[in-house]
Amino acid sequence: MTFENIVDNIKKKIYDPVYFLTGDEPYFIDKISKLIEKTVLSEAEKEFNQMIVYGRDVTSDQIIGLAKEYPVFSNYRVVIVREAQDLKQIEKDELLKSYLRKPVKSTILVFDYKYKKVDGRTEFAKIFDKTGVFFQSKKLWDNQVPDWIDTQVKGHGLRLTSNAKMLLSESLGNDLSKIENEINKLVINLPKGSEVTPDIIEQNIGISKDYNVFELQKALGEKNIEKCNRIVKYFGANPKDNSAVMVTVILYTYFRKIFLYHFLDDKSDRNVAAQLGISPAPFIVREYKMAAEKYHPKKLRIIFSILREYDQKAKGVESAPVEDGELLQEMVFKILHC
Repeated sequence: MTFENIVDNIKKKIYDPVYFLTGDEPYFIDKISKLIEKTVLSEAEKEFNQMIVYGRDVTSDQIIGLAKEYPVFSNYRVVIVREAQDLKQIEKDELLKSYLRKPVKSTILVFDYKYKKVDGRTEFAKIFDKTGVFFQSKKLWDNQVPDWIDTQVKGHGLRLTSNAKMLLSESLGNDLSKIENEINKLVINLPKGSEVTPDIIEQNIGISKDYNVFELQKALGEKNIEKCNRIVKYFGANPKDNSAVMVTVILYTYFRKIFLYHFLDDKSDRNVAAQLGISPAPFIVREYKMAAEKYHPKKLRIIFSILREYDQKAKGVESAPVEDGELLQEMVFKILHC
């Protein structure tokens, strides 16, 4: 069952007796769990019928005991196990498996099993095929994030321009909770139906449309020395939002994609976007192709060495502390002139 199916059913008050939410993307787990916590019971019903416990503090016996209690003046009882990954050998617990095969229908039992994966092919996972929901929460690939952002913004009645979508995804990475928080700033400040442009993002979120890592990598791809220097100077004046460690990591990912491009047999736009994990927008693919013309594999190997060197310096490994702005100026100079 997909995330959207689960959420839709809960909103329609179609509940399963057990939800096992597992995977390495906490955002979707939190969304489902919080929706159950906030909407199944009224505030008056929660006092007697909602229990939230933590895996490190309880045993499976105690969880089963809570789940077997019947609701008081309510149709349902809700038991949520946060940090369920701290429960010992949950997949091998025969007592728990016995309960999961025949759960109490009036109890909604939720396991938040974060940052780990329970194999969906195991006997434990297959129990839920008949009695509940087993949901694997997977991280989005980098090339999936722009469309996810677009869907979230549209859901609030706003419209993103292509450049605004790329600015958000490149600047915020794939931390979905962080992205949602930033989108909420737009929702609060803009009337429904508004078109969101880079200028509006800069005004409401604080991400500079001209001075961000996305623009820096684009300038490096073009070998635009003047623009690179302007951006790096801005980063030096605003180190809190543009740390050398963060910039180095993002540039490493960027140049790695350019490196991979050289070894693709099929260099059609669609295949390049799919293989590099970038947006299929023609202007984005074109930027990577142009950058590949300026940076051949031999130069890219030198750039990887430069990036590793400055990543270590930014972390203070075997070097005296240096201001981030100074490190970035040196690093970008070496990349442009390697």
